[in-house]
Amino acid sequence: MPSRIVTLLTDFGLADPYVGIMKGVILSRAPEAVILDLTHEVPPQQIMLGALALRSAVEFFPPGTIHVAVVDPGVGSQRHALAVATRRHVFLGPDNGLLALAAAPNERQEIRRLENARLFCQPVSATFHGRDIFAAVAGHLAAGTALAEVGPRSDTMVELEFPAPQRRDGELVGTIVYIDRFGNLVTNFDVPSLAAFDKGRVCFRLKNSWVYGIVPTYASLPVGGVGALFGSWGLLEIAVRNGSAATVLEARIGDEVVATQEKRR
Repeated sequence: MPSRIVTLLTDFGLADPYVGIMKGVILSRAPEAVILDLTHEVPPQQIMLGALALRSAVEFFPPGTIHVAVVDPGVGSQRHALAVATRRHVFLGPDNGLLALAAAPNERQEIRRLENARLFCQPVSATFHGRDIFAAVAGHLAAGTALAEVGPRSDTMVELEFPAPQRRDGELVGTIVYIDRFGNLVTNFDVPSLAAFDKGRVCFRLKNSWVYGIVPTYASLPVGGVGALFGSWGLLEIAVRNGSAATVLEARIGDEVVATQEKRR
């Protein structure tokens, strides 16, 4: 039995009817589909941020779930539309790297280009493939259409390399890759990358600010205190308890965060 669960991730926001229209297209083809919103607040055109959000969510869904992701600055161009089957899920989205982190290479079983126009809404808009291609195909798959029907196999897809921290002059240099709605600064430091540092002595430099040590929880910090901890994505976050680290530290995505081992002065 095909999965009836379809998730949606976009940069559309909710002020316009785009997301609702996509749901209508899916339900027109699969009336019993269960449609769940991952997020529609990916910053516009930010493929890496969409890819990170998608990767963070998929492991919590049952096998067979269909994930539709649309962050598509190249809509209407020559970029391909893809279906990627992994051991557990099916992903639909533009071939721009958006699917690459969630559908990791070692998990992929099949890549297909969405080229079967009989499955699309017609006529296909040059600006809304989320509706006319991705939602339409998702509806057909949820209703039982075989993946092989969506189009020909492909041997490749656009990859997206998650930036790894780099060694520089005895320090480890990372970056802010995501800022959530609480203002937490999500970095590209994971547990293995910081394994050589003592949690009690490691410190992080962000512009002219220093954060000392790694705490286990937000509640470990005093109200208004700045600290570093590993969040639910397994990545190091810089946070302000009951506040916004992005505001307090005047930080933005792409800012450099430097890890070093020093005694507190």
